[in-house]
Amino acid sequence: MVSVIGDVLPLAVGIAISPIPIIAAILMLLSPKAKGASVGFLLGWIVGIVVALSVFIALASVIPQGAADESQPIAAVLKIVLGALMVLLAIKQWRGRPARGEEPALPTWMAAIDHITAVKGIGLGFLLAAVNPKNLLLGASAGIIIGSAGLSLTSTVVVVLIFTVIAAVSVAVPVIGYLLAEKAMAGPLESLRGWLLHNNAVVMSVLLLVIGVTVVGKGIASF
Repeated sequence: MVSVIGDVLPLAVGIAISPIPIIAAILMLLSPKAKGASVGFLLGWIVGIVVALSVFIALASVIPQGAADESQPIAAVLKIVLGALMVLLAIKQWRGRPARGEEPALPTWMAAIDHITAVKGIGLGFLLAAVNPKNLLLGASAGIIIGSAGLSLTSTVVVVLIFTVIAAVSVAVPVIGYLLAEKAMAGPLESLRGWLLHNNAVVMSVLLLVIGVTVVGKGIASF
């Protein structure tokens, strides 16, 4: 179990430092309906992570398993494909980064965040965690690793819990911090939003490249 935690830890960190969900959470915290929308978003974010992870764990668990020292060609191919997709996405992110001095554009859906409700916040959090291509690739890779490791149900639950806590922490911290100290958090949140917005493409391209190459390496090692 410990080795599996070590394998999926970088993937959980990758989801945690994905800038767009953090920016979305911050914008909700600076909106008129901050508390309801942000708590809903956090709930949807956590549920989305768990659902995406669980689906791929279930899919990987039906892959025929050999002995621990035997090759796992199906799981290996899946890891290589997912890792390669991350590398391609990293290249796309890097090529699409804003030029020096250019103001990066926000996704169009962020314009409506000021009017988002708690229910819509849940839906948005779920979509960004479970459907967004970047986070889906990271969650799928983690699910394949966990599901093909042959862990017991108890160990799998523990790994999923650890993964979810780490992956959700970057959204949970500003939301909980805002609920506890609303006035003190406003300034730092706005500064963090600006930095993440300007560095989103660079952060994600480097992150996806490093993790993608790592997942491809794990896939090759599984043959």
